[in-house]
Amino acid sequence: MHSCLPLPGQLPYYSVTREKLMEITVVTERGGKTVFGASVGILMLETQFPRIVGDMGNAQTWPFPVHYRVVRGATPDLVVRHDATQLSDLFITAAQDMVSNGADGITTNCGFLALIQDELANAVGVPVATSSLMQVPWIQAMLPPEKQVGILTISKGTLTDKHLAAAKITLDTPIVGTDPTGEFSSGILNDRMELDFDQCYKDNMAAAKMLMEQHNNIGAIVLECTNMVPYAAAIRKITGVPVYSIYSFVSWFQAGLMPRRFSMELNDPAW
Repeated sequence: MHSCLPLPGQLPYYSVTREKLMEITVVTERGGKTVFGASVGILMLETQFPRIVGDMGNAQTWPFPVHYRVVRGATPDLVVRHDATQLSDLFITAAQDMVSNGADGITTNCGFLALIQDELANAVGVPVATSSLMQVPWIQAMLPPEKQVGILTISKGTLTDKHLAAAKITLDTPIVGTDPTGEFSSGILNDRMELDFDQCYKDNMAAAKMLMEQHNNIGAIVLECTNMVPYAAAIRKITGVPVYSIYSFVSWFQAGLMPRRFSMELNDPAW
């Protein structure tokens, strides 16, 4: 009689019955799109500034494959400093193209695009998560009653009540922006070819400290700007509160579009 336990130095012995082998069938898969395995589609503003790892526009940021589509004519200046709704048709066309190629959900690389969330979602037929700001109501619900979510933005002067309302954020939410004349804000919004990332780091740290100094009830921070992600860990360290960003949002988003598969086995070495 053969034992199922291996001898020292041998590979485990597995017994497969003839009946079990008969259950193995050939599966016919269904197509319908061009690209498979990348569930998230990212609509990118048309830019030229450099993007370090951590930035949404650097593909090495993501632990899963993504689609990218540049929305030609949608510059940081137009989207952040002007009315992004005037560019809705450009974003809708680009999103529809990504969906036809295989994207199962759409996001964007600018928090100010919360303004077109409803219009975009109505047009593309798949889940849409335009802005990191959409996390604010959920995070607020997790905090003690005396605590508030604070927002760090690249442009406080142009983050209006309309943006907050579009993301379902209460208008009394604390907001602090990076220095509009500093390297981070001016470099990105003016789309410069070169950026001093050490100074960008300092700009973000200064804004985070200001938020905590001006408001003594901050329980968590949401980074509006997708370019702030590389500084999230440092902001968490100096503020002592949880920090959420487009990275946390899209990681959650993707987890629903492509849930992790688990084995139907106990997989316990003792059994």
